[in-house]
Amino acid sequence: MSTRTAYRPIEDTMTDSALDLPVLDLAVPMPGFPAHRQFVLVRLNDDGLLYAFTSIEDRSLRFLVAPPEPFFPDYAPEIENDVLAALNTKDPDRLLVMVVITAGVNETTANLLAPIIVDRDSQRAIQVVLTGSGMPVRAVMNRSY
Repeated sequence: MSTRTAYRPIEDTMTDSALDLPVLDLAVPMPGFPAHRQFVLVRLNDDGLLYAFTSIEDRSLRFLVAPPEPFFPDYAPEIENDVLAALNTKDPDRLLVMVVITAGVNETTANLLAPIIVDRDSQRAIQVVLTGSGMPVRAVMNRSY
């Protein structure tokens, strides 16, 4: 069984508030970064479209992330029950989906295959690979943002 995600706005409690940032604990380290298990979401613009998913162990390690809805309105990945269990999710409606962004000179892309899922209540996160979904690793983002 799985749960399909839907758009949910990012709450102020999930982002920087005078640099008193809530820590998000990764249930499983991100691939390639086994020593980094605690991150914060730092808002990069007033519109709330871009964030830095920043390691508290090494502030120079950060990933540009964004909520997918403004760029990919039909994106609603299915989250498996084992992911919900790893996040200690009590209410799937409290999940936040973020996609990792690669900003390039000629185009900016989003990794729709491996979103970061955050449980707002447990403040746990995990990057999941949506195996068999057919989602792209480099989906070109709308240039108007």
